[in-house]
Amino acid sequence: MEQIAEGSLLTLVWVGIVGFAVFMYVLMDGFDLGIGILYPFAPSEEDRDTMMNTVAPVWDFNETWLVLGGAGLFAAFPIAYAVVLPAMYLPLLVMLVALIFRGVAFEFRFKARVRKHWWNRSFFLGSVLATFAQGVVLGSFIQGIPVEGRQFAGGMLHWLSPFSLFCGAALVVGYALLGATWLIWRTIGPLQDWCYRTARRLMLLVLAGVAVVSLWTPFLLPEIADRWFSMPNLIFLSPVPIITAVLGIALWRSIERGREVAPFVLSMALFGLSYLGLAISLWPHLIPPGITVWQAAAPPETQVFLLVGMAFLIPAILGYTAYSYWVFRGKVTGAFGYH
Repeated sequence: MEQIAEGSLLTLVWVGIVGFAVFMYVLMDGFDLGIGILYPFAPSEEDRDTMMNTVAPVWDFNETWLVLGGAGLFAAFPIAYAVVLPAMYLPLLVMLVALIFRGVAFEFRFKARVRKHWWNRSFFLGSVLATFAQGVVLGSFIQGIPVEGRQFAGGMLHWLSPFSLFCGAALVVGYALLGATWLIWRTIGPLQDWCYRTARRLMLLVLAGVAVVSLWTPFLLPEIADRWFSMPNLIFLSPVPIITAVLGIALWRSIERGREVAPFVLSMALFGLSYLGLAISLWPHLIPPGITVWQAAAPPETQVFLLVGMAFLIPAILGYTAYSYWVFRGKVTGAFGYH
């Protein structure tokens, strides 16, 4: 019994590590991808230069969290990794190729002297495709993955559904909101004014998307509907949608009043509540609807061995991330660049 309890505790620690890594990626690379989504709609080429300069010093290591989350899933939950990867091969491949394509466009755009517009379009396309693919993966994961034994039992296009496609589109809008509020914080003048107007429209679309996904999700699996709508859960979980509505109002007011930092913080908080709602809906399943986190976990000995490395790695990543953002804090203008 003592060994079982120890294994359960280790598994919960690893759920926290992988969940934290994925959440950090969504937030930190989310506004980065959001800038790419907004890119072709910026008022001028100079504004596009400024948009890139706001993330040029930090965008590269934002994706560290994606690597950490994927590696953690592979090491601590090998069964989940073995099921999720073949179930999502195509959208994950699109995401990775788009991220590479986007990274190349990011670097080459600053060096281009002619046909710079091609790299602008490449940066936009890579950002949109990577974000959309992430949303599709999320939607497909929520609706459930068919499993026989410990293997994926679906087809190559199992991930394709109206719900997953809607989640892909909703995430594109959500990342665009993160990008717009980030630019409100980091820019000045006409570009900042444009971002205020854009963020106002995007916020309404994001709240609508959150409402649709929240109402749609319980109809995908009976367990999720029971989790949210049975008594007394309905009372205990009601603060989640209530706080979401309060945050939406606060975000709107912060934009209307011309706040600079608050819109970005509140946008991240909206993502945090959405993430919490997802965790509530799916817990304790790591592969819904059938495989729990404990069934998918690696042996306790493996988890302990890997945890030693994580005890050093995560503080190091947090430390250099915080230091980099601190060094490159402040407003960015078109006259200031990093390339």
